[in-house]
Amino acid sequence: MSIKIDDFKVTTGDKFILRDCPTRIDPLYQSKKQYKKMLKKQVRKLSKQQQLLYASNKYSLLLIFQAMDAAGKDGVIRHVMSGINPQGCQVTSFKHPSANELEHDFLWRSNQVLPERGRIGVFNRSYYEEVLIVRVHPEILVAQKIPEEHLSEGELWEERFRSINNLERHLHNGGTRIIKIFLHLSPEEQRTRFIDRIDDADKNWKFTDADINEREFWPQYQEAYQACLQATSTNNNPWYAVPADDKKNARLIVSKIIHKTLKALPMSYPISDEHRKLELQLLKQKLLK
Repeated sequence: MSIKIDDFKVTTGDKFILRDCPTRIDPLYQSKKQYKKMLKKQVRKLSKQQQLLYASNKYSLLLIFQAMDAAGKDGVIRHVMSGINPQGCQVTSFKHPSANELEHDFLWRSNQVLPERGRIGVFNRSYYEEVLIVRVHPEILVAQKIPEEHLSEGELWEERFRSINNLERHLHNGGTRIIKIFLHLSPEEQRTRFIDRIDDADKNWKFTDADINEREFWPQYQEAYQACLQATSTNNNPWYAVPADDKKNARLIVSKIIHKTLKALPMSYPISDEHRKLELQLLKQKLLK
C-alpha cells in the first residue's frame, strides 16, 4: 500500500475533526521482514539527510511528539532515529516542571533546549502539555502563579495557542523546521497495551496507577487535542495525526514525513572557492612530504 503524507496532515481552520481521523489503516508492509527492510531503507535516507543538514549549517529540525499514554512515542523515536548520528541530535523528555521552571513562563524551559543550526531536536512531549494535560487538569495552574486577571478559562487557552503559534512562526523564520506528530491511538488499543505491560514482567515498570487514572479522562483529552491541533496546525508548522494502533505502520509513516520535510529543504554541501582549493592543495603537499 502506498500512502500520501499529506493525508495525515491536519487541515487548518474549522475543517479538522479529530474523531474523523483513523487510528488504524491498512498495513504498509506485508510481513515483519518487509517492515524491517522498509524501515532500514528509510533510516538510511534520514542518515544522509542529517549529514547534509549538518554540513549545510543553514536549517535545524525540531520534532515534536504528543500522544496519549502507550501510543508508542518512545518506540517511534528509538526506531526511526536509530541511524541518526547522536552528535547531531538531542532528545528531550519533558516531565513535571521543576521549581525553577515554574518561576518562568510556560515556553521558557523548552526554549532552553531548541536545536542549533544543522542539528535535530526531538521533544518527547513538549510545551503543548500546557494546553493539553493542564487543560484537562486546570488545578496545575495554581503552581504556575499566573496573575488572576489572566486566568479566564476560555481566554487562557486562546492566549497560549497564540503564543505557541508566534513562537513557531519565529522559529520557522529563523530556519527551524518543525514537524509535529500526534500519535492517534484508540482507547481499545491503549487497553490492550496496558494489559500487556501488566502481563509482561519486563514491561511492569512502564505501568503505574496514574496511567489508569488518566485513562478516565479520555473524552476530555480528546477535546483538548481537538482544540489544540485545530488552533496550532499552520501551513508552515503543521500537525500530522498519525494512526498509531499499528506501531510498525506509525514508524514508517513518521519516517516518511521526516524524510520528505528534509528533502524539501534547499540544502547543499559547502563548495570550496579558489582560495580554499589552493589552501587545500598546499596542505596536501605538506602531508605528502
